[in-house]
Amino acid sequence: MSGKKPKEMYMGIGLMIGFLVVLVLMFLPLFDGKNGLNYMDDLYNKISKGSAYYIPKIKKDAAKFDGKKVSVTLNVKDAAQLKNTEMLLAKSGATVAATGKQLKVDGDFGKIMANCLEDSDLMFNNAGDKIKGKYGYDERQVLYNWYNALAAMDKSLSDQKLFAETNFMKTVSAKAVECSYNYYKITPQKISEQAGIVLFSLIFYVVYTMWYGFAIMYMFEGAGLDIGH
Repeated sequence: MSGKKPKEMYMGIGLMIGFLVVLVLMFLPLFDGKNGLNYMDDLYNKISKGSAYYIPKIKKDAAKFDGKKVSVTLNVKDAAQLKNTEMLLAKSGATVAATGKQLKVDGDFGKIMANCLEDSDLMFNNAGDKIKGKYGYDERQVLYNWYNALAAMDKSLSDQKLFAETNFMKTVSAKAVECSYNYYKITPQKISEQAGIVLFSLIFYVVYTMWYGFAIMYMFEGAGLDIGH
């Protein structure tokens, strides 16, 4: 420990005050009515969505299953899920018979996947009103029902050792249904469209972190605690 250093202490206090002022500003709604953190979070969600549009490719891959007949039994939790799942599959051209909390489904696997992908595509492109008009209830619930239906079909098809179908369904579930649900109502953007802001945010993150570190270091040195740098 060495003697106190007023100059370093004042520098550290000044840096800390500046750091806190910027921190307060980041939490004020100065960016299109949002604070800095929410603004950047929205921006990165938009950029992320812009690079996550897998559905066109998956639709092409689904074509190889056209004409592939499947027969599956799905277990559902309640009457509401049974009714809604039955509607999904019926609109996919499948024959559906309900017994208790089970659905016996016979249909074209390719057509079922095509309908699921069509709904996912509408959701991804923020056209949820078209899904709601198609089924008569909330579009988010429709995608959630697709997720559950695919999970139930996965179990039934796995028992039949139809592994090509189950693997494809996992892709549809993760890269179409889940992706569309999670990104719903977010407007996609390419990173090239916001390159300046992205670069600034990365540089700012590094500088702001160092800013805090130097403030602490100078205050410690000002108090007589030597810290190497």
